[in-house]
Amino acid sequence: MARRQIVLDTETTGIDPKQGHRIIEIGCVELMNRRLTGNNFHVYINPQRSIEEEAIDVHGITNEFLRDKPLYRDIAQEFFDYIKGAELVIHNAPFDIGHMDNEFALLNQGYQKTHSFCGVLDTLKMARDLHPGQKNNLDALCRRYDVDNTKRTLHGALLDSEILADVYLAMTGGQVKLNLNQNKDDSSEDQKGGIRRLNSDRAPLVVIAASDAEQSAHQARLDIVQKEGGHCLWRAE
Repeated sequence: MARRQIVLDTETTGIDPKQGHRIIEIGCVELMNRRLTGNNFHVYINPQRSIEEEAIDVHGITNEFLRDKPLYRDIAQEFFDYIKGAELVIHNAPFDIGHMDNEFALLNQGYQKTHSFCGVLDTLKMARDLHPGQKNNLDALCRRYDVDNTKRTLHGALLDSEILADVYLAMTGGQVKLNLNQNKDDSSEDQKGGIRRLNSDRAPLVVIAASDAEQSAHQARLDIVQKEGGHCLWRAE
């Protein structure tokens, strides 16, 4: 059965929904069996309240920009249908889930807690388990896993979800795509022909040599192959 994951991020008017803060942006990207599908979800929301200045400094979304945007009740069912049954991949999941649960509860339409209709994977907790004692915010993880976040001058829900998807895939499975002709800048001479240039200051590859015992076991296996078939391709003539 296909595994469906939604990498999700939100932007809000402030930190604590218990103090009346609301969601103003939702960005999601879909992974199906660890592959980006392009079936994304992105919306700005009128929170019907002012945004804290500290929050505007983080995401750059203003009260004026949101005046003509839909209310949460206008997008709630579409959003619910999009994420239902999927595993949500979120960096610092309690923050986003807390705001989502608050928004659904304010509608008073019988929506249950997010955990009841979605799985939740917190990549911040995962990163802390993998890299204890180190910085594990999204920017730090991008540096650690060589994920390009040069377009991230401000927080934005959809862009952060796209970046987090790359980070999550790198954290959990190494190389996941060649990127030979994706996200290239058409004006760049270096990118013509679809060649992806690796950073010159990237961490060197770790080369692990086989031990003497492993080499002996390998040769013993080749002896068996050569004895049974009379010819062994893995040995030079």
